[in-house]
Amino acid sequence: MKKILLSTPTIHAEEQQYIQKAFETNWVAPLGPNVDEFENMVAAYAGVSSSAALSSGTAALHLSVILAGVKENDIVFVPSLTFAASVNPIRYERAVPVFIDSERDTWNMDAAALRKAFEKYPHPKAVMVVHLYGTSSNMDEIGAVCKEHNVPLIEDAAESLGTTYKGKMTGTFGDYGIYSFNGNKIITTSGGGILVAGKEKDVEKARFLASQARNPARHYQHSTIGYNYRMSNIVAGIGCGQMAHIGEHIKRKREIYKAYREAFSDIKEIEMNPLNREGVDNNWLSCMTISADSKVTPAQVMDALDAEGIETRPIWKPMHLQPVFEKYDFIQVEDEMSVSEDIFNRGLCLPSDIKNTEADMERIIRIVRKQFR
Repeated sequence: MKKILLSTPTIHAEEQQYIQKAFETNWVAPLGPNVDEFENMVAAYAGVSSSAALSSGTAALHLSVILAGVKENDIVFVPSLTFAASVNPIRYERAVPVFIDSERDTWNMDAAALRKAFEKYPHPKAVMVVHLYGTSSNMDEIGAVCKEHNVPLIEDAAESLGTTYKGKMTGTFGDYGIYSFNGNKIITTSGGGILVAGKEKDVEKARFLASQARNPARHYQHSTIGYNYRMSNIVAGIGCGQMAHIGEHIKRKREIYKAYREAFSDIKEIEMNPLNREGVDNNWLSCMTISADSKVTPAQVMDALDAEGIETRPIWKPMHLQPVFEKYDFIQVEDEMSVSEDIFNRGLCLPSDIKNTEADMERIIRIVRKQFR
């Protein structure tokens, strides 16, 4: 029986060519021609002047938090419905996350809850927004709130490279934006990330901090704490090869989402994850929720697929429900169960690998539909 995975890397011929060149020229350490080219490729694709290629998306978020001036005991507003990597960098700096509930329209940060958070905590150091599963947040509303309070905005666009909002790439609305190239993302470098910023000096500072913050002196001199966060030339070569195919990767992701949406359109209990009407999503992962009154549960669907060698994942467990973060405040608008917890309780991520064949998709869909008979 063929095993079907959630989302795996898709490698082409170009990646090996860049890697081979790195070996031939002995550029195997951090920095090098592939790093420069990859930074230029991503910057051009995103529509920004420059970028800093780093060892991971988490490293990029950490540097964004530092660039935003976040320090010990500062408050940072961040969505609850996200992966822990969004929140961990806040705690690296011993700052205090305050979790914001989601809106149902996009599953992303609720601007109304964000405004409510500002009423309770008037002086946060930064706001971090996340574009969940490749769907853009409503950046006009969130950007307006941040501008009104003169607070830096960090965009965690780890999952949304290629997603646009009103014609502009996610990751480029805020003061700082990051993308991830982990193995399951829309393109991969096996592991890596990139930071973009509205100001060139911030990108330059990110590169400085990511290279152990070594001062420009003949001897080794350091005036601030630095990090070993730069991307290697070999890893960047994979990214260069992947960038040639990002358009086709996104096209296939959209086809997968459409196939699920059409296949389940007659099942009233199933609803696919919402897309932002003001943008174009990359559909990184296709997700579904099951109505609360259904006799079918997400666990039942996941178990049925797992029994057939098909991988699924639950929706991210909200951060305010995580043991490591449960002591921090959570802001919601609805009085009863939060939107983020409701989505977590009723949702699951469907296999979204772009190598899935038509037969693979039919197999997945058949098993899901069988649960609702």
